[in-house]
Amino acid sequence: MAGHSKWANIKHRKGAQDAKRGKIFTKIIKEITVASRIGGGDPESNPRLRTALDKAKQSNMPKDNIDRAIKKGTGDLDGVSYEEGIFEGYGPGGVAVIVEFLTDNRTRTVADVRHVFSKYGGNLGVSGSVSFLFERKGLISFGTDSDFDQIFEEALEAGAEDVKDEGDAIEVVTDPAEFMSVRDALAAAGLEYETAEVTMIASTQTLFADKQAETMLKLMDALEDNDDVQNVFANFDISEEDLATMM
Repeated sequence: MAGHSKWANIKHRKGAQDAKRGKIFTKIIKEITVASRIGGGDPESNPRLRTALDKAKQSNMPKDNIDRAIKKGTGDLDGVSYEEGIFEGYGPGGVAVIVEFLTDNRTRTVADVRHVFSKYGGNLGVSGSVSFLFERKGLISFGTDSDFDQIFEEALEAGAEDVKDEGDAIEVVTDPAEFMSVRDALAAAGLEYETAEVTMIASTQTLFADKQAETMLKLMDALEDNDDVQNVFANFDISEEDLATMM
């Protein structure tokens, strides 16, 4: 599973750019609204909402924005009805890509996502074409200056499946059902994570370099830039050396 969170790590670095804060807020607000609609407005009994609220906090989203999103989801305020789902497709070199979306206009979203794939040498696939290559897992990432031994001990004690030093990050992998409890246990132990989310982990990786790597990053960036796209996952890897020349 080496390098499986490459895009997550790249996004974390890009996340410091204020230019995209508005789009990040839009995506989080949608997720809070849908999570509240499905599971109610109490984060203590709604793990999906709790995870979304954590993302909002990490992004410094104003409390008023959060409260309005919850109220729209619970029906206390008028709001838009969103449809959620996934697209599966192929990027440069046939790399597998999964796109999770929340939209109020599926026709628009399909057209926009298809256009992005085509622009960067990829194409949309049919349902089931690449999803078998991925498994949903909880993923908690720490910086390389963190104490690996302490993370390893605390994570396994809390019920994590695996802890790995990936070179550019220390990663804790959990079953999705155990994600919240493991994350909270690590935080209670004083361990500060950089990212924590339920994600899709690929079983195999395709290593990209040079122009192909640049094109893949442009594809991922363009998909993420779409307001209807919540998350993008792909089974590619890029060396830290090549990545340093592109960031």
